[in-house]
Amino acid sequence: MSGRELALEIPDEGKMMALGGEFARALVPGVIIYLNGDLGMGKTTFARGFIRALGHSGAVKSPTFTLVEPYEFPEVTVYHFDLYRLGDPEELEYIGMRDYLERRSVCLIEWSERGTGFLPPADLVINIERKGQGRMVKLLALSALGKGLIESVSESPSQLFMHRE
Repeated sequence: MSGRELALEIPDEGKMMALGGEFARALVPGVIIYLNGDLGMGKTTFARGFIRALGHSGAVKSPTFTLVEPYEFPEVTVYHFDLYRLGDPEELEYIGMRDYLERRSVCLIEWSERGTGFLPPADLVINIERKGQGRMVKLLALSALGKGLIESVSESPSQLFMHRE
């Protein structure tokens, strides 16, 4: 692998949360992560693991009806977007999408394809597909920030529970 792509086989929900936690530990403020996959593939589970690893102890649910849910931490604010119910990508202008793009923020964006043309470019795209009872997670870095995240996670000793493709 070049550091720009990585494929991991995730056997269950607990491991998907652990993967989200690994990305949180490698956190770089200002990063934009797209989470793509069909319904029930684990996008929100990944986000839950990410947000809980930063210290959030409350519920982390998909912001399907509110479009965005903020999580404040001392070093960073995580904005968790779910664009599943977005009627038109232009609605992102009305909710002030640009206001969420700060140097100390992280944006986790589910259903990013529904915001095409109005979303900022991703640093990292995470595509999740069903593979047997588990999931195949394909990571693609589109910037130096994204490449750094993939490299940090792929070098992590706790990644031993995953099978690389």
